[in-house]
Amino acid sequence: MKGITDKIDERIVGELTRNARITHAELAGRVHLSRNAVRQRIERLERDGIIQGYTIVAKPGGDRQSLAALIFVYRQDRMRGADVIQALRGIPEVIACDVVSGEFDLIVRVESPDSDRIRQIWEGIARLPGVRDTVTAFMLSPVIRR
Repeated sequence: MKGITDKIDERIVGELTRNARITHAELAGRVHLSRNAVRQRIERLERDGIIQGYTIVAKPGGDRQSLAALIFVYRQDRMRGADVIQALRGIPEVIACDVVSGEFDLIVRVESPDSDRIRQIWEGIARLPGVRDTVTAFMLSPVIRR
């Protein structure tokens, strides 16, 4: 059977669950293996589907829940709007940006624990050279997450 094969695999998964950004060297010290052995085990756990990605999950009762908003952006020139996208890359709260067909040019997903920060980001995007207009929608409640 593929997957977790021993207590060391369990400890590796546990450490990665606590801190997915831990270095292989630090993880190796915690599970008493070489850095290379840890790297190989992580790669195997990824291949076997035990580790399917590294993501942020809000802890219940922990930090304040993030608010999310979608900002629909109309650019002045669809074909020459790379400056807008480059500016969006510099905003840490922008967690996704997609070029779309249809009425809008970009859909930008912003997350922050502070609604005022989302407002500041929206105002900043609206002032960017090359942005003609924006429409912002706050996400109220999740219904489907996959």
